[in-house]
Amino acid sequence: MPDSSLPAPVSPRSATPRSASPPTTPPRPRQDEQLGIFGEPRRLFVCTPSKLSAYTDCPRRYRFSYVDRPRPVKGPPWAHNSLGASVHNALRSWFDLPPGRRIPEAAATLLKAGWITDGYRDAAQQRLAFRTALDWLESYVARLDPAAEPVGVERTVATTTATLSVQGRADRIDERVGPDGRPEVVVVDYKTGRTGLDADDARGSQALALYAVAASRTFRKPCRRVELHHLPTATIAAHEHTVESLERQVRRAEQTAADIVAAERSVAGGDDPDQVFPPSPGSLCGWCDYRRHCPEGSATPGQEPWAAVERALTGPGSG
Repeated sequence: MPDSSLPAPVSPRSATPRSASPPTTPPRPRQDEQLGIFGEPRRLFVCTPSKLSAYTDCPRRYRFSYVDRPRPVKGPPWAHNSLGASVHNALRSWFDLPPGRRIPEAAATLLKAGWITDGYRDAAQQRLAFRTALDWLESYVARLDPAAEPVGVERTVATTTATLSVQGRADRIDERVGPDGRPEVVVVDYKTGRTGLDADDARGSQALALYAVAASRTFRKPCRRVELHHLPTATIAAHEHTVESLERQVRRAEQTAADIVAAERSVAGGDDPDQVFPPSPGSLCGWCDYRRHCPEGSATPGQEPWAAVERALTGPGSG
């Protein structure tokens, strides 16, 4: 029995002609409708550990470095930065050598090849700095296993959080056997400053903690241990992080980033940059690249470009 709910068929011969109309295309949803339940993706704050620490140390210095365009002209180069970079260059080149050539006697050639001359008072100070740095290097590499191969040398590692995209370049990343007998990676940071370091310096370093989080993601292995290798005193300051302590450092970084974003938006909205990015006057002002552009900073005693090296070379235990 035919279904009475259906319309009766129409004979093609008796059908009334109708003008053909093109099929209707549904309207394209707006962008916010396309995102649906996910909403607009949040833009991550892209940074390095040094960018975060610049704001923590002095918001005014952060502004000069990352906000103002054109960027204010920096002061002269610092000799202690040249010395540190020269030692880092030599240690990077050390691991480029085949194991059989990794001997202390190679340090002089490596240091000379990567030596940076900027900032020294004169040629005599530079020669003394070279000899001192060579002593540090020869003593340090003599304690290294020539056959040991780091998994990263000046390796860039990166990670993301809910609000951050952070990356940085670690001096060295080793792979070692962890306390549980399984392989893990360890972040090593070289230091050439004259002041000795201890476990509290390693524990409190936000940069090392962020490197550890990023290294764990990059190499897909646990990374809890961070080490500061202080070449002038031939000491190692180390700390074993926990999951909780790394999370605390990440939250600190996220809060700093949130403060930075708020400050940059405030300036973009027309607020006074001097008020939004206030200075943090103190002893560090004497070493600031932008001291002459900051009234508060320029009111503090300035340092000569070679002053830190001078103290390192003439202080107790130097030679």
